[in-house]
Amino acid sequence: MSEALAAALAAEHAAIYAYGPIGVHLDGDAADQARSAEAAHRSRRDSLILLLTGKGGTVPVAAPAYALPFPVTDEASALRLAVEVEERTGAVWRAALPATEGAQRGSALNGLTDAAVRATRWRRAAGVTPATVPFPGRPA
Repeated sequence: MSEALAAALAAEHAAIYAYGPIGVHLDGDAADQARSAEAAHRSRRDSLILLLTGKGGTVPVAAPAYALPFPVTDEASALRLAVEVEERTGAVWRAALPATEGAQRGSALNGLTDAAVRATRWRRAAGVTPATVPFPGRPA
């Protein structure tokens, strides 16, 4: 269980980092949405740190920097990265489901659901259709 949750924590660290370059290129409602998404990832990260620390598990620390999958230079690339961040984070949470049980499984399901909802919102903001995917967190 703790390996899956440690992987989820690592994904949350990466998501928080990615929202820096994303937010710089957005304004208005999209910038508000980016701040809200980053706050949600920070909250989930903090909860995972407490959980893993309490269970005596490995608590991965955030890297000083992360390689982005492509340059973020404008609003379109920022929206594209936001979608990718949420899809990747959702995939890690989905992978944690079979390795967890009880309250931890509920947390993993909430992580997957939240990432899927944010990914859908970012796809809509980017004009991507369809905005939803049939099985969030699963490779296409």
